[in-house]
Amino acid sequence: MAGPSDKARFYLEQHVPELNELERKKVFSREEISSIAKKRSDFEHIINARGSHPSDYVRYIDYEKNLDALRRKRIKRLGVKSTGSGHRTIFQIYNRGVRKFSGDLGLWMQYIEFARAEKAYKKLNEIFTAVVRLHPTKAALWIYAARYFMDTQADITNARSYMQRGLRFCKNSEHLWVEYAKLETLYIGKIAGRRKILGLDIDRTKKVTEEGLDSDMITLPEVTAEDVNPSLGKEDGVDEEALQNLASAPILTGAIPIAIFDSAMKQFNGDPALAEQFFAMFAEFDQLPCVKRILQHVLDHVEQNSPQSVHAIICAFQMQLFGIHPTSPEFPPALRDSLDLLNTAIQDHPNTKERLSGGAIRQILPLLRVTEEMDEPALRKVLASSLRRYLRSLEEATTEGSGDAIAGVAKSLQQEGRKEDAIQLIRSSQKQWGANESLRLLQKSLDT
Repeated sequence: MAGPSDKARFYLEQHVPELNELERKKVFSREEISSIAKKRSDFEHIINARGSHPSDYVRYIDYEKNLDALRRKRIKRLGVKSTGSGHRTIFQIYNRGVRKFSGDLGLWMQYIEFARAEKAYKKLNEIFTAVVRLHPTKAALWIYAARYFMDTQADITNARSYMQRGLRFCKNSEHLWVEYAKLETLYIGKIAGRRKILGLDIDRTKKVTEEGLDSDMITLPEVTAEDVNPSLGKEDGVDEEALQNLASAPILTGAIPIAIFDSAMKQFNGDPALAEQFFAMFAEFDQLPCVKRILQHVLDHVEQNSPQSVHAIICAFQMQLFGIHPTSPEFPPALRDSLDLLNTAIQDHPNTKERLSGGAIRQILPLLRVTEEMDEPALRKVLASSLRRYLRSLEEATTEGSGDAIAGVAKSLQQEGRKEDAIQLIRSSQKQWGANESLRLLQKSLDT
């Protein structure tokens, strides 16, 4: 069995032709070549010795990255060609590292990120296959791989495959179920977007009537392509029936996300908290034509299986206002009904006061920001008054008016990427809870 020195010598000898070429082309001087060889020798002996650590491989890789950057700059300045490849060396070191420390996910993720940066797509396929085989119970890896194929390669087949295989090993991961439904919903959005660009979302069975035409104007006959060229048959035109069937296809009506939701509910015995997670995720796709049908399905399930739960109330509250813009005449009555629903629930179930108040605050904040840009002082006044009421309700249910509960909500909004809502929340609470230290520190971090 070869010892550490023999292994080090084997890998060092592979670099000899490249170093000779770099010296011959005067990319590096003889002294620099000697320094490079010595440095590599030190690293090779360290990583091949007993007691080596993943950080040793990381330091070796960092050195090779810096060396490759210097090599590229000098080759460009000198105008010479080089057959050397620093990236190949780095990939080899990463590969050796993950084989030796296959359980170190940090090293695996660095390997993946480097391959993504270098756009080594074939290599990435091999890495993903290897890492999920070694760590099949890590749900985050299956999600990461699926997102990569969907976002970078637009490959729904591979992305869906990773999600489905991941659910075999991580069937108790709520996050994986929600992300799989999100992936399929995102795919529906992509298809709907393409249909809109191509004009396939228009109902061609209806005649478009022009408004405002004078009754004395002459109506011209409709001329079709077949009238111009009689040789065009029906088979050469647009198949209207096929377009209508495509519009009603299960994939465009939300059948797949609904099926995933139903399977998740069976797996988790109809957990209303998980159902609320699904509802919140689906609600992010507010421009999707079929999203209201999906949300209604989730709401029906929660109300049927857990009608008195706080999660059912929050979903119903959000559904009342979903898809209605504050400028719409339907908004004021919908807002009234949703607030009445919430207030009744708080009175009937005082133990849900904290959770319902927090949910109401999160829903009102973006609406309040929208109304500030509109000329609707009455509506803005109602929303501002409701926000203050739920802020007081939240504090009464938790920290007895100290402002810490509000600071917690603001921090959560910041972590979710809702910076403007967090700023609006702090601004609305300044008058009564402005002295709270957590709120002041959070405001400083948001202002920077």
